[in-house]
Amino acid sequence: MASSNSALPNFPVPPPADPADEVVREFGPLLRVYKSGRVERPLVAPPVAPGHDAATGVHSRDVDLGASSVRLYLPPVADGAGKLPVVVYVHGGGFVAESAASPNYHLFLNRLAAACPALGVSVDYRLAPEHPLPAGYDDCLAALKWALSAADPWVAAHGDLGRVFVAGDSAGANICHHLTMHPDVRGHAAAAAAPGRAPLKGAVMIHPWFWGSEAVGEEPRDPAFRAMGAGLWFFACPGNSDMDDPRMNPMAPGAPGLGALACERVMVCAAEGDFLRWRGRAYAEAVAAARGGGVELLETMGEGHVFYLFKPDCDKAKEMLDKMVAFINAP
Repeated sequence: MASSNSALPNFPVPPPADPADEVVREFGPLLRVYKSGRVERPLVAPPVAPGHDAATGVHSRDVDLGASSVRLYLPPVADGAGKLPVVVYVHGGGFVAESAASPNYHLFLNRLAAACPALGVSVDYRLAPEHPLPAGYDDCLAALKWALSAADPWVAAHGDLGRVFVAGDSAGANICHHLTMHPDVRGHAAAAAAPGRAPLKGAVMIHPWFWGSEAVGEEPRDPAFRAMGAGLWFFACPGNSDMDDPRMNPMAPGAPGLGALACERVMVCAAEGDFLRWRGRAYAEAVAAARGGGVELLETMGEGHVFYLFKPDCDKAKEMLDKMVAFINAP
């Protein structure tokens, strides 16, 4: 019996693929860039609004700084209580993803502000590739200087400018190092007529994203792996092909001396399952050697990069938060 095409379903013919929808760059779940210029950030959850957090009692609100913004966190403050330490927090995301309004960061800042208690200043800086580096560095510097100026009524009324900390994770920790080395920050104490006092009380570097051409610790020596580890950095900072740029490798030959960090104390957090673990440990050791101590290293076993954001209620995330609180509240 002869077959007849008329008996087959009449499926519509799909339109030809749009060349503009071709993916030209992809960095895991962080970033996808299309030929048209469209950018997707698959990992980033929808933003959450500021307001009152019922679980902690912390109030938050956003402040526009022009090119960027900050989200402030104010814990319940008893009448007559002393002023609070100020924690300027810089989120991670490889310089290309996340924000101060990302749910995981909003949750963490509410909990950190309540636990210390402290006044939180979470920076929402511009991201690459729409705004290549150094835009992110510049925004965070402007936000830190704004916090130190006490221009906001919450900071003026409740912030202790003698106890200002910078803290951040991954790319945010990288930015925090940049802040502590910047001459505008190092010169702040002199400008405030406080010679001899570090402008910042401390810095907390969580799983810092540093890298370099030469391996440290048990990092792979393979040149292809080393180049791959710097690929996102080169993308976020176009025109730069040097993984020993001091912004990415603060231990590189010729980088500014780590003894010049503009803070009294440093805390570095590392995680056993993080490929950046050895870099974080080497940074802590280099800072301690340059400063003659004053560095606290917390290594979390059995966990990976920024685990505390994805598993905020696990025991090790609570331990890390407790260590941060103790560091911030230390004399």
